[in-house]
Amino acid sequence: MSTPDNWQKSSFSGSGDGNACVEVAATSATLHLRESDEPATVLKTSTPPMAALIGHLRDM
Repeated sequence: MSTPDNWQKSSFSGSGDGNACVEVAATSATLHLRESDEPATVLKTSTPPMAALIGHLRDM
């Protein structure tokens, strides 16, 4: 599996270079999520489950 190199910080993380943010990156088949203060711990998923989660959270 390829490792992403295009991590992007959440826009809700605030300003500055602090370590209190969620980051996301994508490969051709997988979405990767991590918390910046523990970058070695990466959660992996695909687009359909992530879209379902976002849809559920949006509708709450």
